[in-house]
Parts: sequence; structure tokens; C-alpha cells
Amino acid sequence: MSAAFRVTARDPGSAARAGLLETPHGAVETPAFMPVASQGTVKGLTHAQVESLGAEIILVNSYHLFLRPGVDVVEALGGLHAFISWPHPILTDSGGFQIYSLSPLVHVTDEGVRFASHLDGTKILLRPEDVVDLQLRLGTDVLMCLDHFPPYPYSDDALKESVRLTGLWARRSKARFSEHETGQQLWGISQGGVHADLRTRSIEGLLEQDFSGYAYGGLGIGEPKTQLFETLELGHGLLPADRPRYLMGMGYIEDVVEAVARGVDLFDCVLPTRNARNGTLFTSQGRVAIKNVKYARDGGPLDEACSCTTCRNFSRAYLRHLYERDEITSAVLNTIHNLHFYLDIFRKIRHSISSNSFSSLKKSLISNAFQKEETT
Repeated sequence: MSAAFRVTARDPGSAARAGLLETPHGAVETPAFMPVASQGTVKGLTHAQVESLGAEIILVNSYHLFLRPGVDVVEALGGLHAFISWPHPILTDSGGFQIYSLSPLVHVTDEGVRFASHLDGTKILLRPEDVVDLQLRLGTDVLMCLDHFPPYPYSDDALKESVRLTGLWARRSKARFSEHETGQQLWGISQGGVHADLRTRSIEGLLEQDFSGYAYGGLGIGEPKTQLFETLELGHGLLPADRPRYLMGMGYIEDVVEAVARGVDLFDCVLPTRNARNGTLFTSQGRVAIKNVKYARDGGPLDEACSCTTCRNFSRAYLRHLYERDEITSAVLNTIHNLHFYLDIFRKIRHSISSNSFSSLKKSLISNAFQKEETT
């Protein structure tokens, strides 16, 4: 096994595994969920609150920090951990998703990515080497290579080009990273959509570079779920067992447990935090749209089965009142609950793998996930 990652338990009925990821700022038990802190903060919460909910690692976006406040500022103030006062592991995304989401402003070539800042229109070139350099300077624990993927539905030519570019940039990223003596880790990102031959080509190219971890990119953007899960099964058969696997940007619980069953170790998604701010709350009885008028006089807790601060202290009626009045406290209390809900599910997943009960938990979680409440 890799010195930085080891599998501690396996589910006998699937490819699910529990593990331990070692980083310069501590260990992370896997499968793990990373709350998204794109700008260096999980929206609505302090880091103390995020820590108290059980998060062991967060995701920060290096693209956003590159634009504001700038890497020079963060570096001068002691690096990212000191700047945001988060002493635990941090994974930084490379900006590949911004290439995807800001595509009208982006020009992609072999050299790298040319784009106009969405803040002030400044012309910027980011090469894969630059992306490695800025993440090294930030001092994060896990760095991601710059990658590229087209929107779905994609043409064969567009997908082939994304695999070629991602592979080229991965080789250059690894070469630059190898120039440094550091305990930080660089992970490669595979592309290829749900095309087995292209995904295989991408993964095999990454394996030649011997990355510390491997991510699935370009998934969860509209492709059929059956093909997505087949892609994860393909990756499970190709990727080394002693390296962590990260499914980028996917967070619906029914998808998470299916991915865990196919050997995925790490996840991130804005779903729990963004939905909290929009008044959609995840509970043991399905999703709750707290703005619904039927909660106006509901004195019960949001979720009787939940032990979070929100559920222990506040009624559905009060949560609805805060949301209707657009109070900041609404986002805080809702985010506390949704993140607790997610992190608690991941604790249960890890325990179920160790206790050979993952199959029954998976069935229960999928059943609950489809108990969806009306939004009006």
C-alpha cells in the first residue's frame, strides 16, 4: 500500500472500502466528504462549526484564490492554512471546472488556458505548470492537475481532445511537481466521459505518471447514471488499490453510495450547503422544503432522528420564519443541519464497511433519498 493511503476494511459484497489518507496536516478517514469552501470558507459557517460537525478535510478553489486575494497575499500571510485558520487537510481544485463553467471566456490550447477574469476582464494565461506552482505556494495538502472536459452531450472529437489535453497537462504537471521536495500530494484527473475506450486511455496515461491519487473528472454533468456507474466499475478494475480515488463534484446520497460500492473514497459537492441556503433540507424522512406554508405552525424539530444543534433547539416553524424573512441565521442553521446530515451519513458508511453491513445501509439510504417532498 502507498505510504500516504491504506485500506483498513473492505465490504465483502462490493468494492466498497474504508481507508486512511495521511497528509501533512493530519489523517482523513475514508470514504470522506469534503465540504466546499471555494473562497476559503464554507458559506454560512465558521471553521469551528465545520470542525465540530466532523469534517476532516475541506475543498478550496485555487482559481478563485488566484484571482482574489492573490497567491502572493496568501503566501505572505503564512500559507492557506494560516490565512483561513483551518489546521486540518485541504484539497485544492485546479480550476478545470472553471474552464467548463466559464467556457465563453476561455480559450484552450496545448500551452494552457487563456481567459478573461470574470471579475474585471483581465487577460490571464494559466499553464499546467502555473497551476501546480500556485497550489504549492498555497501550501495545500492535495493538489489537483489542471484538466479539461467538454459539456454533455459531447462529440467524440471533443471528448478525444479533452483526453489528449488532460493527459498532456498531467505529464507536465507531474514533471513540475517532481522538481520539489514536499510532503504535499499531486493527484491526476481522468477524463473520457462515459466512453470506456477513452476513459481507459486516460487512466492508463495517468498510471504511467504514478500519481499519489486519482480522480474521476467530467462525470455527473447529464450522462445516464447507468453509464456513469459502469465508468466507475471500469476505473475500479484499472486503478491501483493502494491509491485513493476521488469522484469530483457529485453529492446526491443515492449516487454517493453507488460510487462507494464501486471503490470511490473521496467526494465533494456544493449540494448540502447550497440547498441549505435555498431552504431545501435533507432529513431521514426525505427532503424538506422549509418554505412550505404547512410548516408555519409546526413546533416539531426538522428531523427527530437528527442530533445536530439545529434539530435539538429549533422548530420547523422557526426555521421557516427565518427563511421567509431572509435572515442570515436561516443560512447558518440550515447549513449546520445539512452538513451534519451528510457527514453523519459518511460516518455510517465507514462503520458499515467495517462491520460488514454496507449492503443494508446502502439499500436504506437509497430508499430514503427518493422520498422527495414537493417544493411548493
